[in-house]
Amino acid sequence: MGRAQCVHQPIRATRSLHAPLTIKALEAGKHVLCEKPIALNAKEAQQIAAAQKRSGKLVAEAFMVRFHPQWQRAREIARSGHLGDVRAVHTFFSYHLTDPDNIRNQAEIGGGGLYDVGCYAVATARFIFGADPERVIGVFDRDPTMRTDRLASGLAEFPNGRHLAFTCATQLVPTQRVQIVGTKGRLEIQVPFNPKRDQPTRLVIDDGRDLIGSGAETEEFPPTDQYQCQGDAFSRAILEGSSLEFPVADAIMNMRVLDALFRSEESKAWETVAAE
Repeated sequence: MGRAQCVHQPIRATRSLHAPLTIKALEAGKHVLCEKPIALNAKEAQQIAAAQKRSGKLVAEAFMVRFHPQWQRAREIARSGHLGDVRAVHTFFSYHLTDPDNIRNQAEIGGGGLYDVGCYAVATARFIFGADPERVIGVFDRDPTMRTDRLASGLAEFPNGRHLAFTCATQLVPTQRVQIVGTKGRLEIQVPFNPKRDQPTRLVIDDGRDLIGSGAETEEFPPTDQYQCQGDAFSRAILEGSSLEFPVADAIMNMRVLDALFRSEESKAWETVAAE
């Protein structure tokens, strides 16, 4: 089956333009796969949802990792009971970038670590748990000149006593890891977010019999272009008239979590993630 034409017409824009350009495209009768984060806050994301409803077109937030076979398999394992009761997800995602002219370092247009890479931690924990956090707390360190959050850590409390703990950074050595931990085992995604499309990826599943990995097994996945997987899924929904696995409502919820984390920076306290 062919792909829908819109997949071949990417538009790159600063995060402050994600919502207005998405709305304009919907109003012009176009389906939209918008780069993450879909907006700067939940209010903007709700405006996109309203435009989508008026247009009758599809719109989704582009978290490509959810379409990679390694993440699909990680979710399957986490929900199978193989790890026991999965209670914790730990995520680290960092890179080093200090160029003030780079859009990722311009606070006024949506720069900073939480918008750029911390959003992945939130989206993937929701993906694994199949639930949304009830409250969050965040700690931020901002660059004194650029005012972007160069280091941010957060804790999110999900229903039934489950936790996401994450750190994201824009001025640390490049590192990324995800640990999914249950009562009977743990699963590690070695390169969770930016695997090279020409190299295999691996999951490590460890039954925890000791601390040196004697009970660890590895699952390997062939080289995969996760962006193509995402584009193909969006195209199928357009061409077949089917529903999206991750509709705009999912994007709104992810923005609500980010909003709560930013509020926590100001309040220095736990913040509730509003359901509406």
